[in-house]
Amino acid sequence: MSDDIYEIRYCSMEFNLKKILKALLASTSEPLSIKDIQAVITRYHEQREKNEKNAAPETDEGGVPVARPEGENAEPEQRVIEDIINQVPVLLTATQIREAIEELNSEMKDSRDATRIIIGPEGFRMVIAPDYAEWIRLLRNDPRPQRLTAAALETLAIVAYRQPVTRAEMEALRGVSVDSALSRLLDLELIMVSGRADLPGRPSQFSTTSKFLEFIGLQTISELPESDVLSPSQISAWIQKAMNPNRPTNADVGLHEEDAPAAQLELAQVVESEAPPAPSATPSETLETEA
Repeated sequence: MSDDIYEIRYCSMEFNLKKILKALLASTSEPLSIKDIQAVITRYHEQREKNEKNAAPETDEGGVPVARPEGENAEPEQRVIEDIINQVPVLLTATQIREAIEELNSEMKDSRDATRIIIGPEGFRMVIAPDYAEWIRLLRNDPRPQRLTAAALETLAIVAYRQPVTRAEMEALRGVSVDSALSRLLDLELIMVSGRADLPGRPSQFSTTSKFLEFIGLQTISELPESDVLSPSQISAWIQKAMNPNRPTNADVGLHEEDAPAAQLELAQVVESEAPPAPSATPSETLETEA
């Protein structure tokens, strides 16, 4: 067979990181981390070295190894395969993998591919594009997904930014009960009970889950956008004030501190003057008292 035929057959077998990553992600439903992908490359080179050591050298009729110049008289197919092997890097960096994933995902979106790659806390995962979700739902005969209500979204945002957070703190921020929203978020496994607060009654504390990170497409909770409305310390002070309201001071009602005793005395006199007179004792009560 001529060299041209081998070149046609193997011309598409060049090392292509994006295609390899797509094949790896399509082969499993589990997320693949950067370490998982790097381990595949490491095993590739380990097996290559093992095969080279185990390969028997070419010998002549007398059993003497035949020395050939590198590449000379080698089979065309073998030459092409060796070229491909030499293209595989010994080690892939995390940056190379991330950049290849980003390029691959961008190509999928531009071509309106039926799949996408999402990045979660446990690694990369290939999923069905939103445009084709309805067909998957019909295949599985699943109910239509329900959107989160505004109340559930507000509660979820509070948990995400304030975690771990108690029910009382959430209600202090929202100003209403969060029972229904909490139950919905717990059912969807977007939040979980992560512990108990060091407060009277030991109330439960709530935090987000890894499913929440996949839901919003983040790897860690630190990637949440920062809020420029109130700082965490301001929110904490506001919660404490809402949960422990104080009585209004003299300054709150427009009185100076030095005028407070006189004002309180005048108020007491007014109250005493407006109070109804005490009922006079009846004759029978008077006799009982004298007796």
